Amino acid sequence: MTESHRQPLNREPHPRRGPLAFVYRWLFDFDHRQGYAARLDYLIAVLIIVGVLAIILEHIEAIYTPHAALFDLLDWVLIGIFTVEYVLRVATAPYHPEFSHSRFPRLKYIFSFYALVDLLAIAPAYVAGFMALNADETRILRLLRLMRVFKLSRHLVPAWEEFQSLNRHRSFRARLYALLEPTGHSGRLHAYVDNFVIFWVLLSIVSVILNSVDSLAQLFAIEFLIIDTLAFMVFTVEYFARLYTAPERPEFKAIRWKRLAHARSPGAIIDLLAVLPTLIEALVPNDLDLRFLRVFRLMRLLKLTRYTSAAVTLYKVISRERQIIVAAGFVMLLLVVLTASMGYLFEHDAQPDKFENIPQSIYWAVITLASVGYGDISPVTPMGRALTVVLALIGIGIFAIPAGLLASAFSDQLRIDREDFKQRLVHAYEGGESAAQARELIAAEAERLHLSRDDVARLTQEAKAEFEALRRDSHEGGRIVVLDPAKHPDLAANQFVLSLSQLQLLVEAAGPDALRRPLQQKGPDGLLAAEVLELIASHQVSHPVKRS
Repeated sequence: MTESHRQPLNREPHPRRGPLAFVYRWLFDFDHRQGYAARLDYLIAVLIIVGVLAIILEHIEAIYTPHAALFDLLDWVLIGIFTVEYVLRVATAPYHPEFSHSRFPRLKYIFSFYALVDLLAIAPAYVAGFMALNADETRILRLLRLMRVFKLSRHLVPAWEEFQSLNRHRSFRARLYALLEPTGHSGRLHAYVDNFVIFWVLLSIVSVILNSVDSLAQLFAIEFLIIDTLAFMVFTVEYFARLYTAPERPEFKAIRWKRLAHARSPGAIIDLLAVLPTLIEALVPNDLDLRFLRVFRLMRLLKLTRYTSAAVTLYKVISRERQIIVAAGFVMLLLVVLTASMGYLFEHDAQPDKFENIPQSIYWAVITLASVGYGDISPVTPMGRALTVVLALIGIGIFAIPAGLLASAFSDQLRIDREDFKQRLVHAYEGGESAAQARELIAAEAERLHLSRDDVARLTQEAKAEFEALRRDSHEGGRIVVLDPAKHPDLAANQFVLSLSQLQLLVEAAGPDALRRPLQQKGPDGLLAAEVLELIASHQVSHPVKRS
């Protein structure tokens, strides 16, 4: 069921003139790079999700009743957009490569899978709007609006077929790993799985936060329980799936107990902490008050660190600049202690309740250095106020040092990661890696570094140019002649004999078998060198050289 416009076909050119051709080219033709087909698909997917969430919220009376008009307006706006999309797709069917050769392209498109899904997404609203229905029939039609979610099949079905094609000969565990982690054979389906998990992380976090409000907790107790239960199920399945696919992880290939190593990793510990609070509440008897565990569900927010390289980059920055950060922290600590001691000295007699001791003065020094000044503690003596002015001015510079260091180092680390990505591409070309291996490297690293398609294309071109320059320099360097053979034939002969002797030593040390295959991969010069190698090897066999 994959739409053929996602994969260009060999087809006869169809007319490109007229308004409908213009509409198809700019809105639905993925081959037209300057068009809006990808953006339109993304917008429609977002609107589908928004519409489905709105339908679910309509069944919560406390939310729907005071905002019924707003919900109805949103529904008709979505219906209008989906209707325009459906009509335009039907009208431009003759320009679609899958239907352009049909005698009745529009009729054929109307009965296609995606067209039927689009029609079912809008039909219930028109039936309810133009026909007299009783309450039960109206309720059923409103529930049928949930069929809009099937419009996402326009994204999911091609992604699934692409995933199946990329993983045709791989095991179930390898396929499951490709769904969970970025690889060269993950495809778009991996991104959808990531987005699904991220959605449940954010939804569960919002649910935990809103559940802390007593009025909302009483009003939506059942809804919060359903959300938490579903989130627990999603995170549990994800945890065991990652545990099961641990042997597929490259960093665990040389480890005997691969799943145990994964269970001890920071990411797996975070995944376990995301499900433990709900699990403990379910297993521990009800007579214990475990409401404090609900706060620990906010640990699920740490799961998002898996889907961004910012946390890893920040860790690298702190590790690399730790000496400077420690030095800046020491200066700040020294300044805080000194100013707190002076503030205690100047203000203790005037305000013994506020500057009661040096630890309390440290609190005043910190908020003054941070330039926030809550006002709960402030000096009243002239020396204390003068000290506060000096401290506030110094704090602007002191607190800016670590922030500036981290910002500069963070930007520098991103540049280093991109340069490292380019160098890995150069090494892949130098090592003669296959096109499939190169694509896998590009896909995995690009997703890890969150590089755009333009960034990947630019870095790939730079890597190719650098590799070609290195190969050209090496090729030209190998043709350098130290002397002119025509003017110095004796010296040229001596140099030739010396070079031949060095080649014999190299063949003896490495062995001819170890050199044959690499030489055959070096192009014409490599084939010539392979012939010389065979001559040297045969000469050594027939005339072994005795060396003292």
